[in-house]
Amino acid sequence: MNIFAAIDLAKNKGLDLIQVTEKVEPPVCRIGNYGKHLYAMQKKERKIKANTKESKLKEIQVGFNTSPHDIEVKAGQAKKFMEEGDKVRVAMYLRGREKAMGDFAKKKMDLFAEKLNSLLETKIERELKREPKGFSMIISKK
Repeated sequence: MNIFAAIDLAKNKGLDLIQVTEKVEPPVCRIGNYGKHLYAMQKKERKIKANTKESKLKEIQVGFNTSPHDIEVKAGQAKKFMEEGDKVRVAMYLRGREKAMGDFAKKKMDLFAEKLNSLLETKIERELKREPKGFSMIISKK
């Protein structure tokens, strides 16, 4: 239909000419109330936004003297976070003389990664990294 004829038809009915899609030639339009159309589009966007979950970065701290059983418990908590779609940052903050024992701290962090990998298929997003206050790594679900 000619665009001018469509506009005249819409005005005669007291409605608006709404362009549905512009990707095809000629563009697809319909006659309706533009306010209702905007409201329906906003409602659809809100519904889509409510159903999508943002991935957050959760942090779990492993202490220098954390026992193996406590590491298992913390790995279980990390598993829960990952099943919800979040990434986990595992951090170990070192104080005083602990900073001199970096090898022991690395082994603790590797033990945590092994325990977590045995519970859930994981991938390491950021490798174990030495920071001024200790070690950290970011792990996510595969």
